[in-house]
Amino acid sequence: MPELPEVETVRLGLNATTRNIEIEAGEVLLDRTVAYPPESPEFLRGLTGCVIHNWERRGKYLLAELRRTDAPEEAASGGWWGVHLRMTGQLLWLSRQADLQKHTRVRTFFGGDRELRFVDTRTFGQMWWVPPATPRDSIVTGLQRLGPEPFSDGFSVTYFRDKLQKSRRPIKNALLDQRLIAGVGNIYADEALFMSGLRPTTPTNRISQAKVALLHQSIVQVLRESIGAGGTTFSDFRDIKGTNGNYGEAAWVYNRTGEPCRRCGTAIERTKLAGRSSHYCPHCQQ
Repeated sequence: MPELPEVETVRLGLNATTRNIEIEAGEVLLDRTVAYPPESPEFLRGLTGCVIHNWERRGKYLLAELRRTDAPEEAASGGWWGVHLRMTGQLLWLSRQADLQKHTRVRTFFGGDRELRFVDTRTFGQMWWVPPATPRDSIVTGLQRLGPEPFSDGFSVTYFRDKLQKSRRPIKNALLDQRLIAGVGNIYADEALFMSGLRPTTPTNRISQAKVALLHQSIVQVLRESIGAGGTTFSDFRDIKGTNGNYGEAAWVYNRTGEPCRRCGTAIERTKLAGRSSHYCPHCQQ
């Protein structure tokens, strides 16, 4: 599943390409991709005639602020267009004449013969149109359950330490909890735990204050490094031009079971926590 760096890479690409170009029409090829409104034609009517003012990211959600081109400035809000890529979703910026991929679910036609095409093999991805003057989280309800952004003031060492001390669950499980911190997933949780020398199974309330501070720093660092590398590609992730991310080539532990640790040479091991694979070095992580 795309995590924060992959979604942020897509957001940057969308802001560089789709802003201020009118959405002229669209086509929904799989109705259940549209989570709201209930009827796909209403979703398309909400987008048509709008331009994208700006793309934002909240956790793993993409949110486009829409403005109408056929209304006076004081009534120009077109609401919001929400997108969640889920496991295999891809947003591709293409010519309308480009061959249609097998798993295309939604097409949005922009001026200048361009389209934003949503391709999703597993069909778990979703889209929403939030009408003007409607709170985003009342429609995209998953936003209500998100903790602070990793790069925000809200994700302070004090906040992080207080939350961890109140639980005994394995630290890997805690990092995957979007209510604790928004956007971190399996890949970057493994990487941050390696960088801070913590095993995935360590109970959160047994982590020292110094280690909490180091883990906090490691989370921010690994996310920034992966954004700089255009994200990670281990399965389906592509940016809007269809390009793979590059962080995976430098991963410390994720998806490297049996390979030598890049620091000490010990074979990387894998265990399962809450149904998810966790990769770690048994020597470097205690």
